[in-house]
Amino acid sequence: MPHILVAGKIHDAGLAVLKQAPGITFDLVDEITAESYLPLLPRADALLIRTQPVTAAGIATAPRLRIVSRHGVGYDAVDVAALNSRRIPLCIVGDVNSRAVAEHTLMLMLAAARRTVAHDAASRNGNWKVRNGFETTELDGKTLLILGFGRIGRRVAQLAQAFGMTVLAHDPFIGASAMGVEGVRAIADIGTVLGQIDFLTLHVPLSPKGAVIGAGELAAMKPSAIVVNAARGGLIDETALDLALRQRKLAAAALDVLVDEPPGLDHPLLANPYVTISPHSAGLTAECAARMAISSAQNILDHFAGKLDRRLVVNAAAIGM
Repeated sequence: MPHILVAGKIHDAGLAVLKQAPGITFDLVDEITAESYLPLLPRADALLIRTQPVTAAGIATAPRLRIVSRHGVGYDAVDVAALNSRRIPLCIVGDVNSRAVAEHTLMLMLAAARRTVAHDAASRNGNWKVRNGFETTELDGKTLLILGFGRIGRRVAQLAQAFGMTVLAHDPFIGASAMGVEGVRAIADIGTVLGQIDFLTLHVPLSPKGAVIGAGELAAMKPSAIVVNAARGGLIDETALDLALRQRKLAAAALDVLVDEPPGLDHPLLANPYVTISPHSAGLTAECAARMAISSAQNILDHFAGKLDRRLVVNAAAIGM
């Protein structure tokens, strides 16, 4: 029977799925590092992985490996080509985290607009006069540009509209008519609207070309604009963002992701007073953690039962599924 390596702590609901499966055995490594799980990989028939890298070298040590299941939807840290060479499917969870990430995105937008973190610190230190700076702003009546109109982007649009925002979106894979049904205006070239928007939020994968928002894009935005990233570190040029904020060419930024996680304590953005940061936790509500754990575990069981949903296999075409 298959032996599964669960690399990184997952919700007990996912472990229960594995425990209840007849004949299944598994190793569990709570620590989320490559070093902690690699020694156990050679005896694994399946790998359930959190955010740790899955490299070609690691895959080469696992002769029994038949499937890799991501505890999430991103797979930037996985060497897909190495899996393809052995026809090993890489699967992701279904639509289990869009609600949580979208809610977190709106929370970041509100926190940045209302200076929540700075005002909390000031209030705790007795400085209630901070409110008289009138430095906060509202979402109502503002214009939001969403980059990426997948499940998360669409949910963000719905929530933003509930706050009274005008929503624009850019996604080369989604037609203008589909966006129009959602009450969203499609933007073909973001350069044409960067100077008009009040908020920008990103919900796209990493690009081989590098940052989607660099110094040029930031310079084109209004000094009152706010940038939010709850997608992937590296989508925004962090050096350019830090400089734009310190020079007050941009009002604020709210980030759930960074290039290096966790960042070094000397990272400039950590000391930037105009940045709100969360620890890549957008999708880690209790409810979402349970859904991700269940889905990522069930994908493995479905694979060995011969009924894995092809739509959840990111390299299905490459391995002939």
